Amino acid sequence: MTASPMSKGSNLPVEARVVRAELAWTAGAGVPDIDASALLLTEAGRVRDDGDFVFYNQPRHATGAVTHLGKRSATGTATDTVEVELGAVEPAVERIALCASADGGTFGQVPGLVLRLLDAGSGAEIARFDMDAGTETAFIGGELYRRQGRWKFRAVGQGYAAGLAGLATDFGITVDDPVPAAAPAAAPVAPPPVSPPPPTVPSSPPAAAPAATPRLTKGEERLPVDMRKRLSLRKEQVAVSLRKHGAAGVTARVILVLDASGSMSPLYSRGIVTDVVERMAAVAAQLDDDGEMQAWTFASSPARLPDLRLGELPDWLRLHVRVGEMSLFRRGRKKGLDPSQVDMRDVGIQNEEQKVISEVRAFVREHRASAPTLVLFFSDGGVYRNKEIERELREAVEEPVFWQFVGLGRSDYGVLERFDTLPGRRVDNVGFFAVDDITTVPDAELYDRLLSEFPLWITAAGRAGIL
Repeated sequence: MTASPMSKGSNLPVEARVVRAELAWTAGAGVPDIDASALLLTEAGRVRDDGDFVFYNQPRHATGAVTHLGKRSATGTATDTVEVELGAVEPAVERIALCASADGGTFGQVPGLVLRLLDAGSGAEIARFDMDAGTETAFIGGELYRRQGRWKFRAVGQGYAAGLAGLATDFGITVDDPVPAAAPAAAPVAPPPVSPPPPTVPSSPPAAAPAATPRLTKGEERLPVDMRKRLSLRKEQVAVSLRKHGAAGVTARVILVLDASGSMSPLYSRGIVTDVVERMAAVAAQLDDDGEMQAWTFASSPARLPDLRLGELPDWLRLHVRVGEMSLFRRGRKKGLDPSQVDMRDVGIQNEEQKVISEVRAFVREHRASAPTLVLFFSDGGVYRNKEIERELREAVEEPVFWQFVGLGRSDYGVLERFDTLPGRRVDNVGFFAVDDITTVPDAELYDRLLSEFPLWITAAGRAGIL
């Protein structure tokens, strides 16, 4: 039985004890060779040592939990497979990233690229993720991860313009320095090749160049010391993510959109939304040095919030990160509100994403900028205005805006999950991924996901004359 295709960011539980992650593609003349691999990652999102990298030159983890089974070819289709015995994975390993690298080209040259998760015992297909790519030479197709003692699979689809080197070093793999052409080749970190001989991708990729020091942002010096330190570290990580995806030095106007519907109440009361906003302030600070970010909140109706100025971040979080309220018995302005605050009874508690999308589009049209606009849109799902949302985002294709949606926990995201597969658009102007609990996602991983598609859109929009 064939599983229904998954969309980027979606997840599902895995009940099988042993699974096989099978990477498949259509082989042919001019198609790069593809190699599957796996990274065993701790809670911090890093390997413990080089032994946690399972690939063609190191095909079996020391515990026996993860094994690279190798390639097969049949009737024009090639596969490379990694097997995981979930019950044998050590407790220290929280995630297993299922990766791939391209030898002799980019993933954009690889037709029919798909990641299938199979029950190794029965052969049944558990999950299927069809992947689209461009100039990337390394990819994280999906990941197996623990959640409350059980295993789940997530479709990731994150590409790396920096290739295998960028992917490996980001997760803590030890690499050799680049060797001059006339010098002897450095000894590989991994064991010697096994038959058949490996492709030309090095077992120890050259280390990527360090990221540039993040520039000082207007207002940053006025922040409390602890917040300023967090911001500095996060800006540096944003710079690393941009460089990794071939977008070093890119500037953009950043707009934040926050779901304030009733189901979001626990995320507001536990301070999760506040933390999200602080983490997004680092994205705006690195991409746009004016120290400001436009922001909207929405539920039944949208409302524009005061601009977030970096130097005023603590007060902004206190005043404006609030959930919607019922307004059936509303009489005048709610007492106790600061003059700058939105009366959240006007916002309501239902989900009407299309209204805030329309308002943000109008703002961008009326306030043109020399740089493109990146919209960071956070929601916990409950999407039901699918036709209206699709119409707004299809019409927005010709506008200099990339819409990055992030799902916070729930799985009913409707058309947002399917947008990557919808035909009839000159460029893909929408990104989406979901996380079970964003507080457990390290900054490095969060920024990588947020910024993986934005540089690709910039390139495509430039070629299409949109930028």
